[in-house]
Amino acid sequence: MLDKADEIHHALDPSMKACAPSAHIELRNGVKLPRCGLGTFKAAGDEVVGAVSVALRAGIRHIDTAQIYKNEELVSEGIRASGVPRSEVFVTSKVSPYQQGTDKARAACEAMVSRLGGEYVDLALIHWPGASKTDASSPRNAALRLETWRVLEEGYRRGAFKAIGVSNYEAHHLAELLAAAEVAPMVNQFELHPRRQCRQLVQLCEQHGVAVVAYASLGCGDLLGHPTVIKVAQQLGWEPAQVLLRWGLQKGAAVIPKSVRPARIAGFAPGALLGPGSRIPDAQMRALDGMEDGHKYCWDASGKPEAGSSRLWKGGRCSKHALKGYIGSWVISVDG
Repeated sequence: MLDKADEIHHALDPSMKACAPSAHIELRNGVKLPRCGLGTFKAAGDEVVGAVSVALRAGIRHIDTAQIYKNEELVSEGIRASGVPRSEVFVTSKVSPYQQGTDKARAACEAMVSRLGGEYVDLALIHWPGASKTDASSPRNAALRLETWRVLEEGYRRGAFKAIGVSNYEAHHLAELLAAAEVAPMVNQFELHPRRQCRQLVQLCEQHGVAVVAYASLGCGDLLGHPTVIKVAQQLGWEPAQVLLRWGLQKGAAVIPKSVRPARIAGFAPGALLGPGSRIPDAQMRALDGMEDGHKYCWDASGKPEAGSSRLWKGGRCSKHALKGYIGSWVISVDG
């Protein structure tokens, strides 16, 4: 039985689950997206192949990559090396801000499918709601992202993509797309953790059947040392990373933490995160929810004046320097 405080908490937070989350999120078209995934941002060379192979052998079935990461072919190689059939693996990739607009997006989507095995991609996303080197106030951003969405819709209809969605879309971007889309987005991937809970955006996603995939669940490593996270971890006998990932899972999201270390990757597997006893009790969930302060560790798509390249990966271990070689002179810009 729940006490009165718990009943109120559940009423205010309908995403709270009475038991551990399931291993998949069923998208509106019936496609099943595995909740426990592996991210590959900043991973390169043999470490990508090794990490993907280790993850799949550990039971992870969701691999997240992007064209701007420049490692799609290595992800495909890692899948082959694992011995796990491609049909059992859910692969996400993303069209970059450099590739917005009809012609560029079509070429990008063809290249994406080719680099990831030549048949299909499970989930294709628009990586960012703005086009590179386009002024934040320009209406061109909205036009280009809609053109890009039409290309994803084409790919979905012909079977190149099993599902389509967006990444880093704020509530106003998502509302705009929902009003214009012929095929509604099935996923929105964005930064989500106890310090940035995006409640309005999460609610909009829930209302329209858009699954949430959380990135930066560990706050680029910074949240592992947060006093509240450490206290909860000690109370439950867990590692801080388990607390943060299970928080995201319990909120209804999928999680895609990144590592190239086999021991850490094993801790991201469904058996480690979703097994018996993995549910965070209500009191500890309230403590974690109380960390909310809107802090953003990664890029900002809000359209605010400060949401430019100077705010890339601010704080924690994700520095602007870490992006060098991946996005180069990418100018982050969106219209508000």
